[in-house]
Amino acid sequence: MPMWKLSSSSSRRLLNDAKLRHKLGLNYSTTSSNIISSCRAVILPRFGGADVLEIRDNFQLPTDLQSHEVLVRARAVSINPLDTRMRSGYGRSIFGPLLPLILGRDISGEVAAIGGSVRSLNVGQEVFGALHPTAIRGTYADYAILKEEELAPKPPSVTHVEASAIPFAALTAWRALKSTARITEGQRVLVIGGGGAVGLSAIQLAAAVGCHVATTCGSQSVGRVLDAGAEQAIDYTAEDIESAIKGQFDAVLDTIGVSETERVGINFLKRGGHYMTLQGEAASLSDRYGLFVGLPTATAILLKKQCQYRYSHGIEYSWTYMRADSEGLDEIRRLMEAGKLKIPVDKTFPITQVKDAHEAKDKKLIPGKVVLEVD
Repeated sequence: MPMWKLSSSSSRRLLNDAKLRHKLGLNYSTTSSNIISSCRAVILPRFGGADVLEIRDNFQLPTDLQSHEVLVRARAVSINPLDTRMRSGYGRSIFGPLLPLILGRDISGEVAAIGGSVRSLNVGQEVFGALHPTAIRGTYADYAILKEEELAPKPPSVTHVEASAIPFAALTAWRALKSTARITEGQRVLVIGGGGAVGLSAIQLAAAVGCHVATTCGSQSVGRVLDAGAEQAIDYTAEDIESAIKGQFDAVLDTIGVSETERVGINFLKRGGHYMTLQGEAASLSDRYGLFVGLPTATAILLKKQCQYRYSHGIEYSWTYMRADSEGLDEIRRLMEAGKLKIPVDKTFPITQVKDAHEAKDKKLIPGKVVLEVD
């Protein structure tokens, strides 16, 4: 039977700190393994605006970790666009029957317990990582459960707030550029929408490989993307993209994903190049028509576009999304440690103010990354 490993010192610290337990509303089992059975969590009971989010003090955790799972004491969790979209109903065909659920993908914190087969991480170790987009028990909580391959040691030089802003976005960019396009030194990469977290991650990953990077962004992001390693930044609000960009590219990552950016991106590709968009249609079509119609329809659209562009332009077309990848996360960790991968955090909120944080993102009051601090 899978068992959780909790160090004796960590166990004593958790059990003796009555003040902290009372503050966080934590309960611990009284069995010999001293397992945490419940904790505070932000719950999404139904889809809607920021006001639907609820903080519950006694959210029940599984009594046993699976052999490959890790219990993480959260210190900081970031808000991704996927979180606010899911809260509003994006993916309701998948997540609707599973409500209530916990939002959140990114996390930085400490290992509180490990499953019996975990070998790369130890109790008490500082870690960071991200859950898969379809996870229903997210990271907006005092404790979260992730798989071993979804976590990596946090570099000591990076704070929990800084670390929590990186993994989901960076793994999304890594999947596109390194796993799909397999970019190499000297190639040219175009990032459409470089000012967001995925765009900034893509610029830094490509620059670290030795690629020549151009990007489009808003006027407020020009300095940020150039600092990240872009050689050319085109302000789409003031310049004509097609006139400003010269030459062709080996890979295009489109973080905007509307028909116009798709057209522009594909026309900038060399034969044999890769166009990758974050805006796949599987979830939206499933929401509109239901899973049994939406998923086959989305698959048919993707296959049609792949065949069309392969024939007309000689390029590869794909919808890209984040996937847990221990190799990618390890490379991201090394780049963070070397100071070559950073996502600026524009504002932090205590997790108790999660509604305010979501509302600020909904109203576009904070253009950049927002992190929830968990005390």
